[in-house]
Amino acid sequence: MKTLYAADGSDLHPHFGPYFSDGKRRVDYVLAYQIQKPNTVRKPSPKFGENNFIPPLQPKEDPEITAQEHQTDYHEDDKRFRRDEYEENLLETGLELEKDEGSKIPGIGFLKIHAPWHVLCREAEFMKLKMPTKKVYDVKQGGNVVEKVRLFIHKVTAPLHPKVDVSHPHSVKSLSHPFSREKQHLFDLSDKNKFFDSTTRSSIVYEVLKRTRCTKAKYSMVLYSYIPFVVLQLLYEEWASYSVFYKYQPIGLIRKYFGEKVGLYFAWLGVYTQMLIPAAIVGVIVFLYGCATVDENIPSMEICDPRNNVTMCPLCDQACSYWKLVTACGTARASHLFDNPATVFFSIFMALWAVLFMEHWKRRQMRLNYIWDLTGFGEEEEVSVRNVKKNKASPDHSHICLFYLYVFKYNHVLDEKVKLTCSDRLPAYMTTVVMMCLMISVTFAIVFGVILYRISIKAALHMSSYPAARSNIRATVKTTAAIINLIIIIIMDEIYAAIARWLTTLEVPKTDKSFEQRLIFKTFILKFVNAFTPIVYLAFFRGRLVGRPGKYLYVVGSYRMEECAHSGCLMELCIQLCITMLGKQLIQNNLFEIGIPKIKKLLRQRKSEMDTKQEEELNKTLRRHEKDHFLGPFIGLNPEYMEMIIQFGMVTLFVASFPLAPLFALLNNIIEIRLDAKKFVTELRRPIAAKAKDIGIWYNLLRGLSKVAVIVNAFVISFTSDFIPRLVYQYTYSPDGTLHGFTNHTLAFFNVSDFQPGTDPLEPMHLGYKVDMCRYKDYREPPWSTTPYDFSKEFWAILAARLAFVIVFQNVVMLMSDFVDWLIPDIPKDISLQMHKEKILMVELFMKEEQGKRLTMRERNTPQQPRSRPNSHTNCV
Repeated sequence: MKTLYAADGSDLHPHFGPYFSDGKRRVDYVLAYQIQKPNTVRKPSPKFGENNFIPPLQPKEDPEITAQEHQTDYHEDDKRFRRDEYEENLLETGLELEKDEGSKIPGIGFLKIHAPWHVLCREAEFMKLKMPTKKVYDVKQGGNVVEKVRLFIHKVTAPLHPKVDVSHPHSVKSLSHPFSREKQHLFDLSDKNKFFDSTTRSSIVYEVLKRTRCTKAKYSMVLYSYIPFVVLQLLYEEWASYSVFYKYQPIGLIRKYFGEKVGLYFAWLGVYTQMLIPAAIVGVIVFLYGCATVDENIPSMEICDPRNNVTMCPLCDQACSYWKLVTACGTARASHLFDNPATVFFSIFMALWAVLFMEHWKRRQMRLNYIWDLTGFGEEEEVSVRNVKKNKASPDHSHICLFYLYVFKYNHVLDEKVKLTCSDRLPAYMTTVVMMCLMISVTFAIVFGVILYRISIKAALHMSSYPAARSNIRATVKTTAAIINLIIIIIMDEIYAAIARWLTTLEVPKTDKSFEQRLIFKTFILKFVNAFTPIVYLAFFRGRLVGRPGKYLYVVGSYRMEECAHSGCLMELCIQLCITMLGKQLIQNNLFEIGIPKIKKLLRQRKSEMDTKQEEELNKTLRRHEKDHFLGPFIGLNPEYMEMIIQFGMVTLFVASFPLAPLFALLNNIIEIRLDAKKFVTELRRPIAAKAKDIGIWYNLLRGLSKVAVIVNAFVISFTSDFIPRLVYQYTYSPDGTLHGFTNHTLAFFNVSDFQPGTDPLEPMHLGYKVDMCRYKDYREPPWSTTPYDFSKEFWAILAARLAFVIVFQNVVMLMSDFVDWLIPDIPKDISLQMHKEKILMVELFMKEEQGKRLTMRERNTPQQPRSRPNSHTNCV
């Protein structure tokens, strides 16, 4: 049996559609609850007589089993009485209810809710919902050059737009105003059934449910809004299908049926993905430049030249021996792909790109606010909603009836009678601070453990007797350590998310908004530290806390701190960033989102006594709300935002070491958009439509990351790469102004007789000669100097150049970013003009209304003049 849908998305047949049994009243919401199983015995209800019946005679049973059944019956009656009480309170608010306990889902009953017209008007006025009035006006487009260009681009890219795009402004727009029952004549109420759309109706009922008094109960049930998926097939074809990955999203349609908050998330994700296209193109060009110039790179050519017979000092104590510099040829050539002069330009480009992205999003957000009538939505609307929760909820029953729902397990609006002081909140705040510091310390300890793994496994591979194990020790250690870090990051992310929610719950925030902001902040701090601590270590600490031959730095006894390769740590940083980024996107973001729902569905099918064919037949006969009961709950947008914010950090913070990061992020986001769309359309219950005019605290996090990225990239270029040492050598120490001799310039001498006792390396049997002097990468005085092994003057010159570069790069790029920020207005000019025009029209509308009222009152208050009588005196002739 196929379910039919009308043009507005509602089912045609009343039996299958969102209507009461009379086929007239529309279902705005559905609550699901557990009922007694068919084989259980229900006790007579002293309050409601419709369930009173005489139970059939039962054979004698075990007394313990009988006692358990009586206990179960008692709890069932208690839950039923509480539901009855809650339903009576709902009826008092004016809502209309209808029970449906004859569903084909065993043990599940449904309560259908309908909001009559007077309830919708009352709540819309109280919530200050902006509704379109009868007044319409022309929207002028293309008023300036920028708008003409925008409209031209829109026409050119018309094939990329979906078939339904209600987010694009039309030539005519209705003037919106907060709904008022006293001013109903301002609104077009010719069709009351369509005046409040399904999203608005469900939001109104949702607010009534939240503030309705009920007795607390510790029974968790399912809540979801029964709002038919309007044009479900169109959403699937134009949004959730992978075949339309190249098209824009139908943002207007998404907002219309999922609410402004969800619409803004997908609009932001679309803008972010769109802005990644130029960044990915430039990143690929930078990478190809490195590939094209690798054979012309003089330092790597000197390392790969076998004629340069350079003997390097051992990489570890006792187990390692001397090695030839030419063996690092592959690493040196690979490092040039990411460590070349083009990466400096790319870092500057990405800093400006981040600013342009933020400005573009602000303008796009303002345009959506205008189109969606959110320009006046702000603190007044939020305060009115909070007052609803605070003033009309029962002082002793701030939690919503938990025997109906589990989504609102925490109602974070405090009661008037319960006011927590600073001393009451202090233990929770102290717990939060201590736990956050502890979790960050755990992250540092884990990273330190991976460092010890790298040190020990490197020594073990050097001692191995297998040639295959000793052939490529550096690559093996780098890759396995990066994979271990990835696995730990994925596991700890889940743990940190649970800890952050627990800590936020302990603090008992005053409002839901405060709860969400605190949760986001804690989760972001923990996940950011978890993801970026290994990368920060490789970028800024590895190879700098090593010491020198004969005087190395040891940790935990005899573990010698690890060194960077001769070409620097930038290659290892690139490998770590690449594996972490791709692994998180592939495993955590995509496979988890696809695999976990599939596994849950498979487990549910295994528990079911029916086979696949029987389930398909049953699914065809289920009604819409019965099908939706099997969908997963909507848990919010925070996980979706969080994974994108972490990705944004990886794209911007260390882009100097990995120019292909924007490309991988672009490919991931193209899949992510359609994956999230499919999840919203086919796998999740429809979320409660929530209004929002911006993306909230996420914008501040993005802004902060873009500022930090400038500083981080300045330090990466200056201290992690060899860009500054090459620049200093070329213009200060090079005899011919080129990089010839740069490799020898970076290597210091060490007399092998100066090794500390017990740290002597293995005899260099494979070299075929005795080693008296070995080289190591550092700027130090030679052993024959008056101050052997001290830092040379070249070291201090390069350090000064590095610090100067950080200061100049940071200030220049930030100045350019601030200039771009100042140059681009936050509100598009055409939107600003239209908003001003709306205000003028609104004033004119109310002035006409006021004039009409005064004229009416004047006509009522003016006494009627007596009719003139003809004069009785006539002139005589």
